Amino acid sequence: MEQYSQFHTVRGYQQLERQDKSLTPAMEDYLEMIYRRSLTGGFLRVNTLSELLNVTAPSATKMVQNLSKLGLVDYRRYDLISLTEQGREMGAYLLARHNMIEDFLKNLGVSEEVLSDTELIEHDISAVTLQKFALLNRFLEVHPDILEQYHAFAAEPDNASRPCSSP
Repeated sequence: MEQYSQFHTVRGYQQLERQDKSLTPAMEDYLEMIYRRSLTGGFLRVNTLSELLNVTAPSATKMVQNLSKLGLVDYRRYDLISLTEQGREMGAYLLARHNMIEDFLKNLGVSEEVLSDTELIEHDISAVTLQKFALLNRFLEVHPDILEQYHAFAAEPDNASRPCSSP
């Protein structure tokens, strides 16, 4: 039994990872989207944010109020949403994390599910694993021939159709 003492359920790992974080995955999604939009427009309204995230305006309002309490956004009821300096820094990190994971998945050849897979992975990945993703992405940029070899290998019928080991 001792060999399994380090195992947890998915929720257990999520709770371990979240112990030192003040933002929930939903808060991260909102902040990342606000940051994305700030790069082109500087600020946005709750209705625009709710449309971008496919949520209701009341849900967006509540989340923006929570982010405001944490000092990440400036917002007053019926007013524009803008990022604080801390919000910009966190938003930049969240977008960089998203892009790093998305690039990694694209390097693997994931295409159709890349957005949903990125969104699912980004909230539960450790900093160490994220650094390894970034390192591999940079390695493949420096050595595009290796990436081409991988894609050629993955495209071979015997390799492309071989499923993961099944139980």
